[in-house]
Amino acid sequence: MKISWPHMGSLEVVLASVFEELGLEYVPAPPNSERTLELGARYGPEFACFPLKTTLGNFIEAIEAGADTLIMVAGRGPCRFGYYAETQRRILEDAGYEFEMVPLTFHLGKMPLLMRQLRRLKQSASWTSLARAVKIALSKAYLIDRLEQQALHQRYLDRDKGATTSALKECYEMVFQCDGYDRLRRVEREGFELLHSVPKTERQPIKIGIIGEFYLVLEPFFNLQVEEQLGYLGAYVERNIYLTDWLRPSGNKPIAGHHDSESEEAARPYLTHAVGGEGLHSVGNTVLFHRHGFDGVVHLMPFTCMPETIAKSILPMVSQDLGIPVLSLVIDEMTGKAGVATRLEAFVDLAHFRRRAHRQELPLAPQPAF
Repeated sequence: MKISWPHMGSLEVVLASVFEELGLEYVPAPPNSERTLELGARYGPEFACFPLKTTLGNFIEAIEAGADTLIMVAGRGPCRFGYYAETQRRILEDAGYEFEMVPLTFHLGKMPLLMRQLRRLKQSASWTSLARAVKIALSKAYLIDRLEQQALHQRYLDRDKGATTSALKECYEMVFQCDGYDRLRRVEREGFELLHSVPKTERQPIKIGIIGEFYLVLEPFFNLQVEEQLGYLGAYVERNIYLTDWLRPSGNKPIAGHHDSESEEAARPYLTHAVGGEGLHSVGNTVLFHRHGFDGVVHLMPFTCMPETIAKSILPMVSQDLGIPVLSLVIDEMTGKAGVATRLEAFVDLAHFRRRAHRQELPLAPQPAF
């Protein structure tokens, strides 16, 4: 059995750590590239969600690299993400690929099914070994999330463009290579020291929050490095979700710094019920970013994403009521980095202008969402 999975932010660190700890063979999918997207768009339905196409491309490249067992999260609800595994299995089988798909169903009512799925993966390893491996892997992921957050907060200070990004890549490698909790604690100290040691220059930032569909928020290649672009434009950046926040079933998000119930309550004047995915929380987190003094919000959504389309239709009202600019970026295989960069530059200029105007107490008309 040679196991593989699609890319999504630092998810590779979690799963690779688990399989190494258990002594199981795995085949990482090649890094995301234009070819990944081209393969996914070629075999995926034209109007399928963008993440279905990108993860389908990951699976094809993983099979080409020797993988024979594919892992994908499955589930239920209005968001189509929960149905990707079965859809992709049928697409790949129709295309002639030979493999086994293992959908992981993380739902309280489906725990017996999840245990059967995990039993297929762990092979001869004990449940105790699996629990220990998962615990260490989640500790690594939690550290990576904190390091990523530090990078988001300081990138605008870089004296040399890209220095924080380079330091963060070194941190990824340090975390990936370490084994055991003692080594992980040393890596934690060394990682933050490395980020803090990046040469900086003093400047006054604007504060931009990132919200939207979790895959696009977490996967930098396919969101066109929006976080890096904003940092280079002089923005202190925060996002509404991190990988370990997403993995928690409780709704508590210690890295992002809030509980789902807070964003749901904040969204209540505009949206009173869940619409699938992060749709409800995209609305609520925009309100929370406003309350925390942010100057603008960037909303990331895949083309045809139903929950985020609902949120996008509501965000102009939130923007007008609260006077906070909101830029919605709808991303698919046709989206170009240059076009996104142009819109981000204009958005950051707008946020700077509004901050200066507020400081001078000039009258401002409500700002509609882009």
